[in-house]
Amino acid sequence: MTTGIWVAVYLGAINLATFAAFGWDKRQAQHNGQRISESSLLLLSFAGGSLAAKFAQKRFRHKTQKEPFGLLLNVILCVQALCLSA
Repeated sequence: MTTGIWVAVYLGAINLATFAAFGWDKRQAQHNGQRISESSLLLLSFAGGSLAAKFAQKRFRHKTQKEPFGLLLNVILCVQALCLSA
């Protein structure tokens, strides 16, 4: 397989994992269960799942008011967009 295919597979997997992590954390928050740390959610975003993180934030209405989490997530997304455009 070419490098482009591997990159696409990786990005698909990390975005799926990020979306699932946000969904799981929201469910755990509603049921007072074991939560996923904010640093872990941000790490998944930094690893390439930032688009899924923003989508999950809106879809699950999760961590939308939480600061500085929201700011850090936006910074990660902007840095990744700048890197891709360069």
